Amino acid sequence: MRAGDLLRQLDQRLLPPLTRAVARLGDRSARSGVLTWAALLSSAAVLGTAVWAADDAPVGDRTVGEVTRVGVVDGDSVPGYLRSAAADLAALPTAAPVTGEETYALVTLDAYLPPQRLAAVLGDVSVSTVFGRVPLPGRQTEIVKFPALRVPDDVVAGMAQVAVRKDTEAADYRARAAAVSGDGADERELRERYASGADVAAAEAAAYRTGCACVYAAVVRAAPVALRGVATRPDVRAVDPAPEVYRLDRTVFTPPLPEQHDVVRPPADTGPSAEPTPEVPVESTPVAPAPTASVGESSEPAPVVTIPLPEPSAAEPTELATPSVTTSPDATDTGPPAPSPS
Repeated sequence: MRAGDLLRQLDQRLLPPLTRAVARLGDRSARSGVLTWAALLSSAAVLGTAVWAADDAPVGDRTVGEVTRVGVVDGDSVPGYLRSAAADLAALPTAAPVTGEETYALVTLDAYLPPQRLAAVLGDVSVSTVFGRVPLPGRQTEIVKFPALRVPDDVVAGMAQVAVRKDTEAADYRARAAAVSGDGADERELRERYASGADVAAAEAAAYRTGCACVYAAVVRAAPVALRGVATRPDVRAVDPAPEVYRLDRTVFTPPLPEQHDVVRPPADTGPSAEPTPEVPVESTPVAPAPTASVGESSEPAPVVTIPLPEPSAAEPTELATPSVTTSPDATDTGPPAPSPS
């Protein structure tokens, strides 16, 4: 109800009785006292209505623009992160929470696992997303986030869809390589980069199509006692609780890769250089076709060090378009190729 409507109702209900009371009073002093009280009551009603109207005004979402980050970033100590996650898990309340008081957590694994192993590792906790990449030795591969409400079925289905996209990506690289004309050193180098990208994409497609051992992290939600149980299971490297997380679409999860053991550093790639020479007149285009909405999964190319702010979507939680993915220099398995001409 608007403040103006409330004031009109107060006038209609209070003023007629007051008028009749004043008319029955013949004493001038009594009439003056009644009018004084009426004025005071009217002022109090106006002030109360104003305060109510101010408090009842709609308040916007105060979390707009805020981003919660869980995991590691470039330059972090991996052992330090693991110790911090263990301390945070131990600090969660031990008393049984009331219904609905569950905590999101980032579960990282010691090794890349196939989808069929996830049920035994994660148990009966609620899973929302799993992270995967194809660990090709010495090559950069794409970090993929699979929505996984049903494990392992959703992960297997997501991998099959990514395999189709990777086939298309490999064909796109080959077409780009064929479109580069000339036989100069720059042209040969660019063709080699595109051919290398096609080989990596084809290898990723083949791996995902067979349900590869590619999963290395998951976002789960459970009570503290259940999270501690997950942390004790084989293949679990760390459980990083995030009680501050309330909305997944405004949270960025960046788990360490299994091969990261010391300090998080930008990834290396033993393949051809990803930077095209500026002399080659090639149109600037994306490295690979963007995933379509029908794929049902959200993925980010690695490596990317900078993490942009997310753009919340009402249709599907989106953590970010390009989260940070880094590897240690002692790792042989690194993130995805990025031969994109400038």
